[in-house]
Order: sequence, then C-alpha cells, then structure tokens
Amino acid sequence: MKRRNIEKSRKLRKNQTDAERKMWSILRNRQLHGVKFRRQFSIGRFILDFYSPEYKLGIEADGGGHYKDEERVRDELRTRELSELGVEILRFTDLDILNHMEGVYQVILKNIENKKNPLTLTLSPVGRGRRIRR
Repeated sequence: MKRRNIEKSRKLRKNQTDAERKMWSILRNRQLHGVKFRRQFSIGRFILDFYSPEYKLGIEADGGGHYKDEERVRDELRTRELSELGVEILRFTDLDILNHMEGVYQVILKNIENKKNPLTLTLSPVGRGRRIRR
C-alpha cells in the first residue's frame, strides 16, 4: 500500500511538541520491550504520532486543541476509522506525558503485553489439566 502524506509527516517530525519528544525518547530504538515504533506515520488519510506496525497500535499525544468539542468529535471519528483498519489507538494528554510518564509507560506496556498474550494459561489446582482464564 502506498503511503500518503510523506512530506507532511517529515515536517511534523521536525516540529515535534515537547510531549512528542518525551514520548519518542522512550519509544525509539525498540526501548519499550523491543517493540518497533514509527514516528508521524501515515496510515490511510491519517498521520499517527506513533505507530507499531507489529501490534497495529497507534499512540496519540493530544494537546490543548483536542479538548474542544469539534476536535473531540473529529478524534472519535478518526479512532473509529482506524479501528476499521485494525489499528487500536491509545490517547494521552500532553500533560500526562510530561508529568506522569511512568503511568503512560505502564498503560502502553500493559496494552502490548495483552496483545502478546491474549489468554493466560495457568495450572489447574486440581489435577494436571490447564485452565484458561480470560
């Protein structure tokens, strides 16, 4: 599939917000559990702030403009359309990224772990069989 918006993506990479810069510092070079993320990655008609092709996971750093009603509606539509393409979106406010990075990191990590291991297998306390917990 041919990617669109390549020039716009390049421009966005050069003009990152402080929150995007901080997020990229933990996502780049497979630093988060060995998962490859791309920055300002174009999918369909959208550009995602960060994207893991392996897990079809997009991460968005939302600044103040995303709190307005019209932007919220646009974000919901965008999330729905990307979901139809099989892409899950995690959204974080710039303030959370800048002030609560450990919590943001844990949410991303838990999401990736859930995608790696959708079912947890445990030994049954009775007998030798295995029980599947969901």
